[in-house]
Amino acid sequence: MASLPRETPLSEVGELAVVAALLERFRAEREDVLVGPGDDAAVLRIRRGHVVVSTDLVVENRHFRRDWCSAEDVGHRAAAQNLSDINAMGGRAHSLTLGLALPEDLPLGWVEDFATGFAAEAARVGAVVVGGDVTRASEVVAAVTVMGGVAKAPVLRSGAQPGDVLALCGRQGWAAAGLAVLGRGFRSPRVLVDAYRRPEPPYDAGAAAAEAGARALIDVSDGLLSDAGHVAVASGVQLDVSTAALGVDEPLHAVGAALGADPQQFVLSGGDDHGLLAAFPADVPLPDGWTAIGRAHERVADDEPWVTVDGAPHDGPTGWRHF
Repeated sequence: MASLPRETPLSEVGELAVVAALLERFRAEREDVLVGPGDDAAVLRIRRGHVVVSTDLVVENRHFRRDWCSAEDVGHRAAAQNLSDINAMGGRAHSLTLGLALPEDLPLGWVEDFATGFAAEAARVGAVVVGGDVTRASEVVAAVTVMGGVAKAPVLRSGAQPGDVLALCGRQGWAAAGLAVLGRGFRSPRVLVDAYRRPEPPYDAGAAAAEAGARALIDVSDGLLSDAGHVAVASGVQLDVSTAALGVDEPLHAVGAALGADPQQFVLSGGDDHGLLAAFPADVPLPDGWTAIGRAHERVADDEPWVTVDGAPHDGPTGWRHF
């Protein structure tokens, strides 16, 4: 099929050309992929261990704006938030499927660049796209399903026990600060804006935590306190976060001063960095890259908060609200 100018709107391109452009960037040439993109379904060979599956949505003007992020940025973000979910089970992703809903006036080049970013992020963990679908919509929607494996039993949210050490791996608060900057119409500090546009999950940390004996794991996507709350409720424990242990990185101080905001709130309630939060037994040495930020305690009364900050209830925002 002859190549089309990148500025050609999808209404003039047609479905087959869009699919061809995606397939060109999503090559699944690997021995465990028996049937890749282009058929009714993919066929994968699973040799051992457990299969881990997760699904997530990325919706334009809800999770990203095209005037804030390039198409390649959006591709990286859409892949990263899904790959991180497998990481948060103590596993590693190997395959993804991608459903795209696209406006008919969207340029073909935007789709090509999205696919380039998506494939590049997947390649960071050795994962490939094995299938998907496209359709028309009023705005861009990416529906991603990611599959991976864990060599041992997956690490769930529900395993934390009283006395466990709460630990964090990866940046925290950077993406939230970058979003705040963009929301005020600025583009700097660039390091924070870039952190929002292209998160950098610690992809090796999940398996390392599982190997070290982590009892609970979660991806910090909605906010540190919000996601700590998921672990607390699932495990039936109270988690206390120490702000002294967390600290606040220098770029966050700069944004807080410029915007008149408390920079610590970026750390406590910010999402989209896709670091990992884990509960480790107190006698287990933390793997490289992990920092102890709190403790798990027995919850003795039903009216006690699930998560506290420095031993007290937190009266500020805790993270992203889906509804």
